[in-house]
Amino acid sequence: MTGQQASKAGAAQDFEARLSELDARDVHIGIFDPDGMFRHKLVSADKAKKLATKGYAFCDVLYFWDIAEKTYADSAYIDRPATLFADTVRRYPFADQAALCIADFDGEFGLLSPRNQCLRMLSEIDKLGWRANSAFEFEFFVFDETPESLRAKRFEGLKHFAQGNRTYSLGTAALHGDLLAGLKSTMTTLDIGLDAIHTELGPGCFEVPLLYAGGIKAADDAALFKNFAKAFFLRNGLTAAFMSKLSPDLPGQSGHLHVSLLSKDGRPLFYDPQGPNGLSQLALHFIGGLVTLMPEWLALCSHTVNAYKRMVPGAWAPTAANWGVQNRTAALRIINDTPEATRIEFRVPSADTNPYLALAMCLGAGLWGIQNKINPPAGSSENLYAAVPKPESEFPSDLGSAAQRFSDSSAARATFGDVFVDAFVAARKFEDAEYRRQVSPWEIRRYIEVV
Repeated sequence: MTGQQASKAGAAQDFEARLSELDARDVHIGIFDPDGMFRHKLVSADKAKKLATKGYAFCDVLYFWDIAEKTYADSAYIDRPATLFADTVRRYPFADQAALCIADFDGEFGLLSPRNQCLRMLSEIDKLGWRANSAFEFEFFVFDETPESLRAKRFEGLKHFAQGNRTYSLGTAALHGDLLAGLKSTMTTLDIGLDAIHTELGPGCFEVPLLYAGGIKAADDAALFKNFAKAFFLRNGLTAAFMSKLSPDLPGQSGHLHVSLLSKDGRPLFYDPQGPNGLSQLALHFIGGLVTLMPEWLALCSHTVNAYKRMVPGAWAPTAANWGVQNRTAALRIINDTPEATRIEFRVPSADTNPYLALAMCLGAGLWGIQNKINPPAGSSENLYAAVPKPESEFPSDLGSAAQRFSDSSAARATFGDVFVDAFVAARKFEDAEYRRQVSPWEIRRYIEVV
């Protein structure tokens, strides 16, 4: 038996042991698509064990259609080999004796996968003798709507849940405590730790910071959280919306990402008691890489048209690459309360971000900064929302230009490879082109009687 065969056999044994531990009779096997949707099949536990041993196949259409399932590339839509990851097996929250498992494409086709790209960045960190901890926090709105009522209303005039809600509202939590307890219980079943649940600004608006996790689990947790939060609220006759911007009258919804690096023995690598603000040179180079590459890699963490509606002046979101210690108006907020908690908060991603892409972007740019010893510009304590940014630090203003910036980035191609970059850019440009064909109600109201 070769080393690779032995590794596969061991993984299959781990998979079977985990299903036995959960007493699972059914398994929900899912692959996350480029937009972060969990595309899954329900199979028996016996079949799942066979797939873990002999291999899994899934249709490659996931990389040839858009978020509305409109195909944009010529393909035969064939099944491609994929792997079931034993370390992702978790209890399924909505049925007894059921589990879920994350799978992903293998080989050259697997290069298109955001999750695989994230794993590659984590592998590079591992080779350096380090490990990464990270955690996402998501803001989202809840509507008193169902899929049927959304369509009956043509997605207009929607009714907000908890309309009297305020930021950090005791009233909302007291009135809807059972619902929030149900959300927490769902996530606990999924082995997703919640640091808190609290209300945010706007009717029916909530924020959930997740507990940090090591390696790929943090991104898995975040991707599963969004998919299962939406499912949980649907099961309660409600709709959870993770869009970046729902209305010019409502605040944008963020998907901030916290990242730190540690040595294998747990020593915080971003901390140095002798460094400025307690930051190590490693941390400064990581910041330097991310600040430098953020404008040209923006499409990775902001991959929808709607994400750019949040990143405008006056919307409580960054519009340029900058950083500051404990500065919530910066694109990178450095948190240095304690040595062990010294970390970077990447405040650019919206709630609609694909967690695998956001984490791959953050780690990839940070590693590039470390490898090239990039020192960041001076950090700032001013209100950076009101500051005039340097031209080179400004973000692209729309998805199409962001996709082109990413395509033109030599650092992106060196980090993620031409196969991934070209496929990702083609998909984002298609999304942008679909948007540009549309005519909004705002345009009609503004122009129909005048021009």
